[in-house]
Amino acid sequence: MTDNSAEDQNPENENNNESTVHQLDEAMEQAANADKDPIADMMKERDDMRDKLLRALAEADNTRKQAEKRQSDTQKYAVAGFAKDMLDIADNLRRALEAISEDQLQDDNVKLLHEGVAATERVMLSNFEKHGIQKIQPTEGKFDPNFHEVMFEGPADGKQAGEIIQLLEPGYVLHDRLLRPARVGVAKNSDTPEHKIDTQA
Repeated sequence: MTDNSAEDQNPENENNNESTVHQLDEAMEQAANADKDPIADMMKERDDMRDKLLRALAEADNTRKQAEKRQSDTQKYAVAGFAKDMLDIADNLRRALEAISEDQLQDDNVKLLHEGVAATERVMLSNFEKHGIQKIQPTEGKFDPNFHEVMFEGPADGKQAGEIIQLLEPGYVLHDRLLRPARVGVAKNSDTPEHKIDTQA
């Protein structure tokens, strides 16, 4: 009786099996490669590279635009800190002019002083405008929280609630950025009942 297990373990049979498996792998790889279109592969690679290039160009363009905007903002708003400090001087010049009465203006010396202060204020406001600083002086219209600050509410005939009835202090904007809100008084809602203290309790 022949020993089949001995034949199966023969090194020659093992080599034949490995060779067959290897040949089968090669045949499958050739068949897979035969199905591939080299032109299609190149076009896909080209499209991938094109997509990456477009993304890189878009990113570079966005970076350039952001840098330009930062530079523009820096130039536009560079004087913001200095301008805020100058607002107090502008306020004091206006207070000085308003403090002089018509009677006092009859004195030539007071009149000359008044004209000098007024000229100084005009030059300052002119320089403000030259650098994009605009004065806001609302005396009527609807209250705008972006540019106004409410200092008080009061009754006003013919005015709706929230309408400006008095300007207390002018505001300033630098281009489109608020430096200081205009301080105003607004009309209150006439329908709102007044709170009274009960003194009879």
